Amino acid sequence: MSTLPFRRPHRTRPSSPDRPSAAAAVAAGAPSGPASGTSVAPGGAVAPGLASRDFLLLLAATFAVFGSATPMLSIVPLWAEHGGSGHGGAGATTAVHMATTVATQLTTGRILRRIPASWVLAGGALLIGLPCLGYALTAALPWTVAVSALRGTGFGLVTVAGSALAARLAGPGQRGRALGWYGVAVGLPAATLVPAAVWAVAEFGFVPVFAASAVLGMLGVPLGAAVLAGRDPSRGLSLRARTAGPGTPGTGTSGPGACSARTVVVRTDSAPGTGSGPGPMRGLPIRLLAAPVLLLLAPVCALGSLMSFLPLALAPQAAPAALLTLSAALTIGRWAAGEWSDRRGGTGRFMAPCAALCALATAAFAVVGGGPAAPEGGGAAAGTVAAVAAALAFGLGMGALQNDTLVAMFHRTGPERHAAISAAWNMTFDSAYGAGALLTGAVAQTFSLSLPATFGVLAALTAAVLPVAAALRLRPSHQG
Repeated sequence: MSTLPFRRPHRTRPSSPDRPSAAAAVAAGAPSGPASGTSVAPGGAVAPGLASRDFLLLLAATFAVFGSATPMLSIVPLWAEHGGSGHGGAGATTAVHMATTVATQLTTGRILRRIPASWVLAGGALLIGLPCLGYALTAALPWTVAVSALRGTGFGLVTVAGSALAARLAGPGQRGRALGWYGVAVGLPAATLVPAAVWAVAEFGFVPVFAASAVLGMLGVPLGAAVLAGRDPSRGLSLRARTAGPGTPGTGTSGPGACSARTVVVRTDSAPGTGSGPGPMRGLPIRLLAAPVLLLLAPVCALGSLMSFLPLALAPQAAPAALLTLSAALTIGRWAAGEWSDRRGGTGRFMAPCAALCALATAAFAVVGGGPAAPEGGGAAAGTVAAVAAALAFGLGMGALQNDTLVAMFHRTGPERHAAISAAWNMTFDSAYGAGALLTGAVAQTFSLSLPATFGVLAALTAAVLPVAAALRLRPSHQG
């Protein structure tokens, strides 16, 4: 699950108004008016600026909703283990959540052609927040998985509608900054509330954390519904979108700051209820994209595993610090890789070293993980320092890898396929994130392995893709 990528590929302006955006999936639009400084969207609708009431409401709603959604990706596996489900059940909660997220993202484009995006955002917030109270009823695995599936549906709605609104609420000259601020609102909960939630569970128990998560999610309902409230949806305000799926760091959305870079392709050129075009991923050049996708898969599997199981694998005093460091490092890694690419040029050069760094850091977690039985005193302090160092290394490597794989895929296919690439990248990220959690739990339970041992398995899997990274030499068929 990732926040928005920082690197924005070069954008062209095709003659057709129905064109996809580049990295941040932004709608086509007219230039800003020279006199007023406001932006005019297709159809004559005014696009407010970044300091507008609507955009600030969107940021507040986004923080509230992701503040509810992101910490639960680390807390719910703990709850499943508390109920006796074992590692396999704990991993299944994350996997089902991400599966319903991806499935919902695939259909949200049709919803947005009929319902204003602000309403979709509010509905997603309701589905994320209110079901949190349901966790407290029982820790039985079938119920916990069902609640996670429902919340994953809401998460899919929010990731699409939120990014769509961020693109809509800024003019063409502001969209990069708008999506950057939106990414901050997505990533802050991962960097602050995930470690806080893990600490609060240890101090106060699960029920207060579930209640706080429900309150935050429900707060996003009125905030989301108030965005563009009272505006005429016939003037381009009901957004037409194609979903791409923390972190995101992009999303990355990606979910945790980890979760996914959430990149959504938005089109505002037609009114609600019109038909859709061909599938967004039809006709992609698989041969050109195989290497970046393979390089992304294994490290993201490790990311999903770490975000789900670090609270179980590390000592109670080490887990919050490690999660805080990991979430912050993901954002720093994405930003640094984007800055380097913009200033120095070239794409794909970070893939091999970043995959290697992720493998080494995952292996380090296999060594330092000790769970509740970890030593106390000086040994505990040393273990915390080691866990934080491993989290820093993994976060920096994973953040840069997210950025570089996406940019490499854009460059290999050209701007006319940015919409499809956004979809493919984000669906790969979210699917691998859920698969990593499921794989870790299943392997640990089936083979009676400790969680640190399963981290070692994931480290080996990540290292196995390094020959692909070493062989990769980016020769894009079309420069974006």
